[in-house]
Amino acid sequence: MEEVMALSEPEQNTWINRPEYSEVSEDRIVIVSDANTDFWENTYYDFSHYTGHVYGKETESDFTFQVRVKADFSALYDQAGIFIGGTETAWIKAGIEFNDGQPSIGCVVTNNNSDWSTGLFPGNPGDFWMRVTSKSDVIRIQYSIDGKNWPLLRLCTWPGTRKRFIGVMCCSPKRKGLSAEFTEILLTTPLDSDLHDLS
Repeated sequence: MEEVMALSEPEQNTWINRPEYSEVSEDRIVIVSDANTDFWENTYYDFSHYTGHVYGKETESDFTFQVRVKADFSALYDQAGIFIGGTETAWIKAGIEFNDGQPSIGCVVTNNNSDWSTGLFPGNPGDFWMRVTSKSDVIRIQYSIDGKNWPLLRLCTWPGTRKRFIGVMCCSPKRKGLSAEFTEILLTTPLDSDLHDLS
């Protein structure tokens, strides 16, 4: 993919809920989570949380965003991955989340209420890749265990406005100090591959 904009350029980017500690360089972003951080809206738990950490930028263009994620998940609901934001009640997050005693791959699509899909992760949860492609109002989310093969994780419609905030995400609802490292960051024009093309 041809890179069209670098997510790690500080002058072009901003935070949703900047953490107490972070590092941003040309080719690497590190987020260490504050306590009680999460993104969730209503469903099952009857609470609204918009306290997770995201570093990224706004765009009104179609795009593909891809990143490598390394993190040490150990506490319930530890999570790291990618985030697409519209408003506090219209957003998508996807990545690894620690639940039921193990890290799982999952996606939450929120449009006033959160819709969570999750399943067992077949690779090393401490080192994985995420990719999201946005074309018109369609969102395609993929993951990879090796940076080469990209199974489909979620296909959905975008719940927000044309302007989206795209970035890397880290949360820890039950503790402080989840460290997530993001590298191999690409934000490009959208891929135009077949839905079941794994490349």
